Amino acid sequence: MSEQPSTKKDTQFMEKIVSLCKRRGYVFPASEIYGGIGNTYDYGPLGVELLRRVKEAWWERTVTEREDVVGLDSAIIQNPEVWRTSGHVGGFSDPMVDCKTCKGRFRADKLEDSKCLQKPSKRPGECDGELTEPREFNLMFKTTLGPVEDTGAVAYLRPETAQGIFLNFLNVMNSARTKPPFGIAQIGKSFRNEITPGNFVFRTREFEQAEMEFFVPPDQEAQWFEFWVKERFDWYTSFGIRADKLRIRVHEAEELAHYSTATSDIEYEYPFGWGELEGIACRTDFDLKRHSEASGTKLLYFDPQTKEKYTPYVIEPAGGINRMALTFLIEAYDEEVLEGGDVRVVLRFHPRIAPVTAAVLPLVKKNGMPEKAREIGAMLRKAHFTTLYDEAGAIGRRYRRQDEAGTPFCITVDGDSLEGDSVTVRHRDSMEQERVPVGELRAFIERHLDTWTRPV
Repeated sequence: MSEQPSTKKDTQFMEKIVSLCKRRGYVFPASEIYGGIGNTYDYGPLGVELLRRVKEAWWERTVTEREDVVGLDSAIIQNPEVWRTSGHVGGFSDPMVDCKTCKGRFRADKLEDSKCLQKPSKRPGECDGELTEPREFNLMFKTTLGPVEDTGAVAYLRPETAQGIFLNFLNVMNSARTKPPFGIAQIGKSFRNEITPGNFVFRTREFEQAEMEFFVPPDQEAQWFEFWVKERFDWYTSFGIRADKLRIRVHEAEELAHYSTATSDIEYEYPFGWGELEGIACRTDFDLKRHSEASGTKLLYFDPQTKEKYTPYVIEPAGGINRMALTFLIEAYDEEVLEGGDVRVVLRFHPRIAPVTAAVLPLVKKNGMPEKAREIGAMLRKAHFTTLYDEAGAIGRRYRRQDEAGTPFCITVDGDSLEGDSVTVRHRDSMEQERVPVGELRAFIERHLDTWTRPV
């Protein structure tokens, strides 16, 4: 009987996730041998595969499967005027307060969610510590261009990928021979000097974004906004996120950015409470007009049918790849009590999200079984499946290791495999086993990738 651990304000559950991530090679603390650096992480062998699968799944759904969206990879360091024009240099900041007693720094608008550094059971200001007046801290990372560090050489690491898309609106529209409604998508690193990052990889200073700017005629803004909210929600459920763990939170009027007519967040119920997974915003024509005015380049679309020029409105679905991966990992985590009382830890990833598709295991390290197993692994890799070879330990323990890594299929090579050219395939979710001819393995795996449903 399988039971999903409660994730409502469950700190122990989150500790299990963090422990598993390090143990199985998903996420490591960065610079660990030097004592680490706050809220900065490295992704291990399974972690990079999970990130890659999430990016591929996002790109396939957002770009490859559509004829009205194309891709872009813009520079991380842009002309500093880009960020002045967009408002990031002057207005991209958080209100912060300092505690004069514990020396902690906290978001002034998030004190209810913060903990005193000396007395974690209390909030800042409730621990006899005096708080300073709120001050604005800009979240942009500064750097310098060239060998001389002076004010004229100041540049910034991008805090979002969106601005690079706006700058290339004309380039893409003309070269790709497209017209509104159409989208430009991008996946890339962004950097924000978060003062209070936390909750593992949920909020970090360096992260990977998946953003798409969908340019539409102004009178089509509402219908496309509704479309992309539903489309992005459905993407998460199609990869195994339970709908009852998601919600769409519509921003109230006072929450909206001054240029936005509507914004909705797709939120997930994390172990630490509900948090934003992705935002979908109507950015109107604000960005294109700002860059047009500042650069002198008219970022317009000329409609050959109506003979009119207009600045398109923009619908922006934007999410963090790292946060998506964390969400899939939390959702996949399961503890199953087996007969005899043993507990099986298993990550029930959708097979297309799982870092490793199949583990190939020789029953014993002799009699030609390792050679046959490696041959099968090579065959599957040529079919573009990610495989893992493991010959160490009893077969049951190897199964458990793969369960914890989230591998959907374990392929065992035994004595009969050498004679009958068939293998035993063990299913991660049910632990059921079946015999499959080696020549049918590729089709077998593909069929199960396409028909997988989340276990009840």
